[in-house]
Amino acid sequence: MDLPATDALNALPDDEFASALAPLFEGAPSLLRRLAAARPFESDDALLAAAHDAAATAPEAELLELLDAHPRIGAEAAVMSTMSREEQSDDGPDEASGDAPGVVEDLLVLNEIYEQRFGFRYVVFVAGRPRSAIVPLMEAALRNDREAELRRGVQDAIYIAGDRIRRARGVDDDPEEDGS
Repeated sequence: MDLPATDALNALPDDEFASALAPLFEGAPSLLRRLAAARPFESDDALLAAAHDAAATAPEAELLELLDAHPRIGAEAAVMSTMSREEQSDDGPDEASGDAPGVVEDLLVLNEIYEQRFGFRYVVFVAGRPRSAIVPLMEAALRNDREAELRRGVQDAIYIAGDRIRRARGVDDDPEEDGS
């Protein structure tokens, strides 16, 4: 992904700004409009902080839009964005981890149960984790209440965007390693 520098993002018209950041948030036009209105940003971290602030004050419909813009965990590659496809790659960690047969089927079932229970898509920071590691996370999420899951999913969607920014900028900072 070719991500313009922060100063260049700040200078873009709203629609071009939204287009430039759309891959980070899987589209999510309402959040992108909020971010365009919150400019200027001094850094990528400031942009991400604004995304967290925007999510904290956004109506539920906008939060659902953000979550539902993301593909299902384990979805067919053809329905995923390029970035999601890379993050959920079939030829990546799953093969090396020796996932038990049936993981993809388990994810399909868990996605259905989750969406029926909560009314929105399950979103979690996946990059670098095998699908087999996501199954227990989804099972645990099903024990949460709806509001907690809505907030957790939105926060993970923003963490995903942050990771995508770091990768676009060539920064190898892993937020999981430093405890943040």
